[in-house]
Amino acid sequence: MHQPGYKFKRDLAVDIDALVALIAANQKADGEIPWCGGQKTDPWDHVEAAMGLTIGGRYAEARRAFQWLAANQLDDGSWYAAYLDGAPHDRTRDSNLAAYVAVGLYHFYRVTGDLDFVAAHWPTMARAMDFAIGLQTKEGPINWALDPAGRVDPMALLTGSSSIYMSLKCALALAGRLETKVPSWEAARDRLGRAIRHKRALFNMTKSRFSMDWFYPVLTGALTGEEARRRIEKYWKKFVIEGQGVRCVFDEPWVTIAETSELVLALTAMGNAELAGIVFGWISDKCYDDGTFWCGFTYPDMVIWPEDKITWTNAVVLMALDALFQLTPAHDIFSHDHWR
Repeated sequence: MHQPGYKFKRDLAVDIDALVALIAANQKADGEIPWCGGQKTDPWDHVEAAMGLTIGGRYAEARRAFQWLAANQLDDGSWYAAYLDGAPHDRTRDSNLAAYVAVGLYHFYRVTGDLDFVAAHWPTMARAMDFAIGLQTKEGPINWALDPAGRVDPMALLTGSSSIYMSLKCALALAGRLETKVPSWEAARDRLGRAIRHKRALFNMTKSRFSMDWFYPVLTGALTGEEARRRIEKYWKKFVIEGQGVRCVFDEPWVTIAETSELVLALTAMGNAELAGIVFGWISDKCYDDGTFWCGFTYPDMVIWPEDKITWTNAVVLMALDALFQLTPAHDIFSHDHWR
């Protein structure tokens, strides 16, 4: 899957403190974490940024991020797809954006062991999970959203549904810690997993141009073992530029730091830390002078685009570093072995 001669760089010089400081500097007083100054906040990337804060030991700031979610949750358990300057910007209610709070909360628990915090935010997470599985079809896929008028959009995304599969696993893990049974979540997870493994044609919103559609079923553990290996190998050349990183979409020359870091997570999840380290080495120097990471760049002309310093991009770099170098007790949150 990769050219011979590359080696896992075990002495990567990444300024972890700079990445964490960027996220903290962009967090607002009420806990909201936008993409960057003047840009939107969406709930999924907000949670990703909170996970970056947690990896960096900024627990108070991470708690404030979850408190913002609790304060802004809608009556049906969802959030709006985007906020700008504290006000709703896109009133779509996305199932995946809602469910991801479970991954963030489980991650926070794994790092801190703070079960009281989990219990305090259980109602928020439970309402979010119920909203997401309320959009599940009988066959297993989960419709992606309610439109601003409250109508179900009957389209299912493989990437989004795979992410919800991970959210369901995390929600059920927290339920176990709180000695609570939620059979509806278990049934939803099992139906969704079967659909991702055996009925991918049912995911009818085609996003096959996007690299996330390639590796998210592996990253989230819906595909494991030989199935995971075959999927990664089959589309490797379609999305990976050797020595550079992962394209956002296969037909554009744009390599993104986030997608490359997420492929690192997928590779470590399936047990291939050696290749994961090689891939991370390709982007380890794609930083500004202050040590924070670019969002992406074009290849081969190497134009940085966009030039914004994005909170969630730097957060997923932290997650990749954690998976590679075991910085926190949650380093194996995506590991397929962890969920056996």
